[in-house]
Amino acid sequence: MGKSRVEAFSDGVIAILITIMVLDLKVPEGAQFQSLMPLLPPFLSYVLSFVYLGIYWNNHHHMLQACERVTGAVLWANLHLLFWLSLIPVTTAWMSENHGDAAPSALYGADLLMAAIAYFILEQSIIALQGPESLLKRAIGRDWKGKSSPLLYLAGIVAAFRSPAVSQAIYVLVALLWLVPDRRIESVFSS
Repeated sequence: MGKSRVEAFSDGVIAILITIMVLDLKVPEGAQFQSLMPLLPPFLSYVLSFVYLGIYWNNHHHMLQACERVTGAVLWANLHLLFWLSLIPVTTAWMSENHGDAAPSALYGADLLMAAIAYFILEQSIIALQGPESLLKRAIGRDWKGKSSPLLYLAGIVAAFRSPAVSQAIYVLVALLWLVPDRRIESVFSS
């Protein structure tokens, strides 16, 4: 089966998730700039989650560029990824409302960890479909960011129980690692 339905469905789901998150932001109580201060933690949580969803959307797009067709295994692996991404609005809202508490920060990290694992499974499903000369396998190479991210998420989850601020800083660090566009797939296509 072609990949266009997977791309379109995934794009739609991610767009809806971003919309759900922005609807969770509340209007300030007053008309002064000071009225914005209580909205800072929810806004920063929204920005972080928006960036994460953008990173997944971008990398998902590049990954599917390396793929001509999909199988049932790839479809289920993609749904697995979308499941964990669909929880981001909930974990974001909980963390933003309780930004100084351990459990919301740990659960947010657990959601990011599971999404990273699901992305890896999807990646490996596409590589298995393409066979030993997989274009995607050649493009990702050693994948140091993909291998270090789950470890950093685990560190963030553990850190949440000592300092939610440190935990959240680790999640920001991982997002910054991925914010730099990944040109591996594009460079393999151009060579």
